[in-house]
Formats: sequence, C-alpha cells, structure tokens
Amino acid sequence: MTAAAVLGGVSGPPTSRAAGVVEIRMQSDALGSEVWFDPVGVLIEPGQTVRWIVVENVHTTGAYHPKNDGHCLRIPEAAEPWSSGYLVRKGSRFEVTLTAEGVYDYFCQPHEAAGMVGRIIVGRPGGPGALPFDYYAGRAGTEQWKPVPDAARAVFPSIDAIMRHGRVRRA
Repeated sequence: MTAAAVLGGVSGPPTSRAAGVVEIRMQSDALGSEVWFDPVGVLIEPGQTVRWIVVENVHTTGAYHPKNDGHCLRIPEAAEPWSSGYLVRKGSRFEVTLTAEGVYDYFCQPHEAAGMVGRIIVGRPGGPGALPFDYYAGRAGTEQWKPVPDAARAVFPSIDAIMRHGRVRRA
C-alpha cells in the first residue's frame, strides 16, 4: 500500500527537489506494548520527501493540525497537513514532500497516548512546532484544539538535538 502527497507550499518540477528520500520506520515490540518512530527526529531540506514504512503493527502518520481530528497546530502555518489513514500491512508506505520551512510535529493516531510521535525540521526551525506545547491557550478559535498528551510531549526530541545531529533515534 502506497500513498503520496506534496505538502507545504508549491512544489517545483522533480529536478528542483532536494535529493534523497528520508525513511522513518513505524515500529513496535512483539507484543505491541511499545511503539515508536525511528528516527524520532530528523532534519531535511525544503522539497525533500519523507517516507514512513510499517515494520510491525498497525500505524498512521498525521500532522498535528486542527484538520486532523481537532489536534493543535504544530506545523508551519503555510504547510498543508497530512494523514496517512491506517497502514495495516507490514511494508506499507506513506510519503510526503515538505517544502515550507519550519518544525513539523506528527503522531500515530492509535498510539499517540503511548508517545508515538515524531518531529521533522525542514530547513530552519520555526512556526508553531517551535513554540511551547500550550502556546495557543487562551487564543480565540483554539478552544476545541486537542493538546499534545503528556506521554507524547516527553518523547519529542529537542530542536537543538535535531539541528546538531540531523537524526535523533529514540532514547
């Protein structure tokens, strides 16, 4: 099963896109009691494609965005949110090409409360994903936004670590 999308602004012809696809594995232990994205944090260039691949279990990848079941906004305002839907088979893939610079926080719908989240920085950090998790509290129009669960907040790698290492694996 493969799905693809171009997100985050206008994409040019394939020759203008950054080279290389970054792969993020969607993993689980044998019992399904532990779930994670690997790497959990990654730095890419604008126009680069990210591919999520199911290694074990059933997973999704979706941007933190109100269009995704009312979640809070944690991707650049110029970017379009993505949602893979359920990827149920081992080897299933989903791809997005991200063009707007900034921090993109994302989650696995069935495993968000267990801390299955990740962070992508495109180019330079910025936007809502670079702000504190509750930056929107008290702002008009955000009353119905779902906050990032505490277990998920604890998993996100720091922006500094991603910028310093390029890829951050789960601790």
